[in-house]
Amino acid sequence: MKSVNVAVAGATGAVGEVLREMLAERRFPVDRISLLASSRSKGKSFEFDDKQIDVEVLDEFDFSDTQIAFFSAGGEVSAAHAPRAAEAGTIVVDNTSKFRQESHIPLIVPEVNRRRLEDGLDSRIIANPNCSTIQMVVALKPIYDAVGIDRINVSTYQAVSGAGASGVHELADQTSSILNGNGAEVEVHAAQIAFNVVPQIGDFHENGFTTEEWKMVLETQKIFEDESIKVNPTCVRVPVFYGHSEAVHIETREPISVDFARELLKTAEGVELIDEQKKGGYPTAIDHSAGTDPVFVGRLRKDPSHPRGLDMWVVSDNVRKGAALNSIQIAEELLPLLN
Repeated sequence: MKSVNVAVAGATGAVGEVLREMLAERRFPVDRISLLASSRSKGKSFEFDDKQIDVEVLDEFDFSDTQIAFFSAGGEVSAAHAPRAAEAGTIVVDNTSKFRQESHIPLIVPEVNRRRLEDGLDSRIIANPNCSTIQMVVALKPIYDAVGIDRINVSTYQAVSGAGASGVHELADQTSSILNGNGAEVEVHAAQIAFNVVPQIGDFHENGFTTEEWKMVLETQKIFEDESIKVNPTCVRVPVFYGHSEAVHIETREPISVDFARELLKTAEGVELIDEQKKGGYPTAIDHSAGTDPVFVGRLRKDPSHPRGLDMWVVSDNVRKGAALNSIQIAEELLPLLN
């Protein structure tokens, strides 16, 4: 496959680091890679494909000879520079929330709605969904296709890496401080995260939901192209470094047995089923998802409170499948479409 010039905006951040690693791991056909960040990172360099690549300043970068750019440097940065890159002819895969609800910009999870990728050739910007949404819709896709989904109740248990490198450092620092008999300083998370669970990720809307929760509502409907799906999320930050977990309860439009759902998930793209009714017969963030690519599903069971209800447990690495991997999968799907 023809090699392309690639840029990574936010190359020094947590997702940028994994993007660099995964581009090499998956042997993405990179001719030239440009690592972009703010002026504070000027002078830094990182290894890629056995070469040291100097970090360049995003504000000064010319995108005219770059075919694909991955943006993961925050919504304000994407707002300022993604349109500039698109105008220069670059296709931007954006990992922020900035463009996700723009009607002309596709919101893509390849296992779910890859057919909408060609829309990105017109907009030149493709949005990567929120990490918690991605793993949920990958798990629900085969069931949605088979019997439809009327309602989703979901509680998430989200790792601190979802808040970036600073979130990881805060958990480590608080844990160390508390174990040494001292207090915990809170800066990144809404409350102390060490030895705690925090039912707030993002700011609150007037309706009482947080921004993280409302993303799951709107993004799920957009990805499935079905505004009739009712989504009721509660998003919680937990003291885990990598790997989001979700308790997902769905009400299908037609009845489905647990056995049939299990068979669908066994062959679903991007899914690994671990579903045995015994100790350890289910996926966990530490044992399965952290550092791996699949969306893991387990604890399948019939909801006793609803005739068409089904319960499941969904786990995935939020930095890999929830951000970097999904972005690269989008780019891999785009390569044959590029001139």
